[in-house]
Amino acid sequence: QVQLVESGGGLVQPGGSLRLSCAAAGFTFHFHPIGWFRQAPGKEREAVLCVGSVGGTTYTADSVKGRFTISRDNSRSSVYLEMSDLQPDDTAVYYCATDRPPFRIGGGACPRGDYWGQGTQVTVSS
Repeated sequence: QVQLVESGGGLVQPGGSLRLSCAAAGFTFHFHPIGWFRQAPGKEREAVLCVGSVGGTTYTADSVKGRFTISRDNSRSSVYLEMSDLQPDDTAVYYCATDRPPFRIGGGACPRGDYWGQGTQVTVSS
């Protein structure tokens, strides 16, 4: 059974930092691209950053360039989202996701979203 569990969200002041974690189980983690997505109130879910199976970033949303980075540790079956210089517009529920094969690969690729975690809330407010 595929499981994705996000953690690390919380309340942070503008300009602050957070590190989100996505712990995976139930599948061969090191084969799978993983994506971080977010959904703000009243908005559609959007891709934030996505990483390929060997660790290269495949997609970065313009809104987070220079502030957020994605990484993965295949030995821990985990993916991380390092967020800095957080702004109120970053307030959202953050999700990690992956797919069943076949995978989307290459530049600009993010998972379709066959599997999702439950999400973790990030609130940026003074």
